[in-house]
Amino acid sequence: MSEVFLNSKYVGKVGDGKEFVNQLVSQRRNNKLPFSVNLFYDDKTDYVFIETSNGRCIRPLVVVKDGKSALTDAHIERLEKNEIKWSDLIKEGVIEYLDALEEENAIVSLKESNLTPEDTHLDISPIDIFGLTASIVPFGNYNQGVRLTQGAKNQKQAVGFYAANFFARTDMDVNLLHYPQKPVVTTITHDVLELDKHPCGQNIVVAVMSYKGYNMEDAIVVNQGSIDRGFGRSTYYRPVITEELRYSGGLTDEISIPDKDVKGYRTEHDYRFLEEDGIIYPEAVVSEGDVIIGKTSPPRFLSSLEEYNLATTSRRESSNALKHGEKGIVDFVMLTESEEGNKLVQVRLRDSRIPEIGDKFTSRHGQKGVISLIVPEADVPFTASGIKPDIIFSPHGVPSRMTVSHLIELLAGKTGALSGRYVDGTTFEGEKEADLRLELLKMGFRENGTETMYNGITGEQYKVKIFIGNMYYLKLKHMVANKIHSRARGPIQLLTRQPTEGRAKEGGLRLGEMEKDTFVAHGASLLLKERFDSDKTEVPVCESCGLIAIYDARKNAYYCPVCGENVEISNIEMSYAFKLILDEFKSLILYPKLRLKSKY
Repeated sequence: MSEVFLNSKYVGKVGDGKEFVNQLVSQRRNNKLPFSVNLFYDDKTDYVFIETSNGRCIRPLVVVKDGKSALTDAHIERLEKNEIKWSDLIKEGVIEYLDALEEENAIVSLKESNLTPEDTHLDISPIDIFGLTASIVPFGNYNQGVRLTQGAKNQKQAVGFYAANFFARTDMDVNLLHYPQKPVVTTITHDVLELDKHPCGQNIVVAVMSYKGYNMEDAIVVNQGSIDRGFGRSTYYRPVITEELRYSGGLTDEISIPDKDVKGYRTEHDYRFLEEDGIIYPEAVVSEGDVIIGKTSPPRFLSSLEEYNLATTSRRESSNALKHGEKGIVDFVMLTESEEGNKLVQVRLRDSRIPEIGDKFTSRHGQKGVISLIVPEADVPFTASGIKPDIIFSPHGVPSRMTVSHLIELLAGKTGALSGRYVDGTTFEGEKEADLRLELLKMGFRENGTETMYNGITGEQYKVKIFIGNMYYLKLKHMVANKIHSRARGPIQLLTRQPTEGRAKEGGLRLGEMEKDTFVAHGASLLLKERFDSDKTEVPVCESCGLIAIYDARKNAYYCPVCGENVEISNIEMSYAFKLILDEFKSLILYPKLRLKSKY
């Protein structure tokens, strides 16, 4: 007798558990049970599990009977003619949904050509095993799984045409590619998702060769002429939004040009773009420090006003200004209301982004790299027919990563561009490499995609043939204009007196443990000491008890909190962070005694 569990609850027993499950599966395929009911027989414990609960992941599979697929050519023809629908295939028992539990009883074949009498189900398509983004990678079956994941991740970060109504939107940190294109080498998922309506890359000519060592370590060399013709150009949009908030006591924010007597008033130069209503005008060219929306707010703490009987009209400056390193052009200004009925101002800034050294690009195969050199078009290597590559890609990025699909896409892209057609690069089901080679050969090119190329500077012919073809390249959102940062002097933290952190706060660049080790290895002891003194301070120390002394400004004299005034006190250079930890030791009732010796 087999015990039966419905949604993990015991409901009874049946004579033969396996036969019972087979009967219920047969009824489900004959549309007598809902398609979402799943059954599992565990032969080790002789238990039957029936699952009907919500929230289970179920996936469609083609039913296989006696080693043959239940989905016939007749079904496919009728589907193409719209005579039947997907739901009809489920009702006929051609397709059924399995959850993780029932899959334990199933033997699923990836391809119809591989079916055996033992198989119970067939994948609708081999690309079912991938997610949406991974299945867009062309010829993905030639790649390692890690590279597919990397390629999928990179496509999410690509700059493209994200929405048709972008002019009317104020999205945060948005990039828009100027000349997006459909890929020549495409996949079935690309067509199903209609990604042609939202392209995110450009078809370019790529030569696989080294160029004076500038493209080592995944770097790419770019043709200046390609950039001049619009390759990789994009616009960066970001909004500045502010609202007239209401506070208790009837106080509100006010959007206007702040008066000079307002607490925190900036310089007149910072407010030069504001009009009478305190809002900037469109097409103004702004840079860091410039105020976009002028605003004043009531004081933070009303209790202090009541205590000192100050006028409640004293306000503080709270304008929206550009931070360190930011610049742009005011694209449009919108005045509206928030859900609470408060005045809301939205200003969108735009910044033109032309590819420069440090910008990140990638193919769809996880082969990402930054621009290391932009070469004048006259110096770029060229083929016998005068074709100059847009990008020179390093050959050292392929062998260790084994991204064969990267090379096949170059071949397929070349074939598609020359024959004027789109090439199907769907994983497992794309066009065969041998067919692409043959087609290339018929058009008068070498079947392996290589060509004779010439040095753009000397005009000499290269001794080896260069692999060159067409490829779909993506520009990523990681642009050097958003990341470049340097600092000499600047703001420090209040507590530790060390430089602030982060580009927006004009912070310092952290010299970490590994960087410290390189200074040690080079013997740069003075430089190492100088780096440790980013928070250098002079502290008076009592030579008797070793505690930090106190300076009395009225008497212009030092005294020790333990030993009193008549004691020798010396000024000691130390890191402020060290002084801070000494103070924290005191709070734990520990006595941090400093023993002083002569410096020389």
